[in-house]
Amino acid sequence: MHNPNAVNAPVQTSQPLQPPRLGEEILRVDHVCRGFNKTQGELLVLDDANLSLREGEIVGLLGRSGSGKSTLLRIIAGLIEPTGGEVTYLGQPLRGPAEGVAMVFQTFALFPWLTVLQNVEAGLEALGVGARERRERALAAIDLIGLDGFENAYPRELSGGMRQRVGFARALVVDPTILLMDEPFSALDVLTAETLRTDLLDLWTQGRMPIKSVLIVTHNIEEAVFMCDRILVLSSNPGRVIAEIKVPFKHPR
Repeated sequence: MHNPNAVNAPVQTSQPLQPPRLGEEILRVDHVCRGFNKTQGELLVLDDANLSLREGEIVGLLGRSGSGKSTLLRIIAGLIEPTGGEVTYLGQPLRGPAEGVAMVFQTFALFPWLTVLQNVEAGLEALGVGARERRERALAAIDLIGLDGFENAYPRELSGGMRQRVGFARALVVDPTILLMDEPFSALDVLTAETLRTDLLDLWTQGRMPIKSVLIVTHNIEEAVFMCDRILVLSSNPGRVIAEIKVPFKHPR
């Protein structure tokens, strides 16, 4: 299930590996609100939510179930629209899904009739990437995430941890600027989740992933402290950012 050589394998590059450095602002959420119509009236899930995301940092959205964390992440992903406020990405208003923003979901969200390779290629095919380049990039992403040798396996033949690795490979293969993660480890057992977290952080700190910033939704305090540089705490009913905690520890933790 876990390839111990995946993270430690040498990478062919003309530049030395460097951990991401804190840089310019990539994304901003300004006064975002989101309501849903119910028979008893509008349910306000998010109210005046504000945050920013800079290059070179992992930021966590921490809150209870029902605090609007996943709703906010879907707004940032461009999957749903806010009913108020604005999201800007690279200085431009976000209108729908943006190139350079990829998402890993809580559930594995794989096509069961496609192989691992075909699942990872799917996003590239939607972008119009040619067959040869699709295959090369997909194989590289599969190897990076530790699934070398499972290219022709189907999701039903994989463990939960391996299926979520496919989800990460599918997100990374499009070379995103921002990686959004919606409780990506919550469906995994404790040991598998810990292994996957550690592997991803190793890739991040070694500068081996194409992404510039990560935004992760979690309700697990230990996970937030282990992974994140900043933690944004959300209130409930409605959700808004009520606190920001900077984690003073360097990786690895």
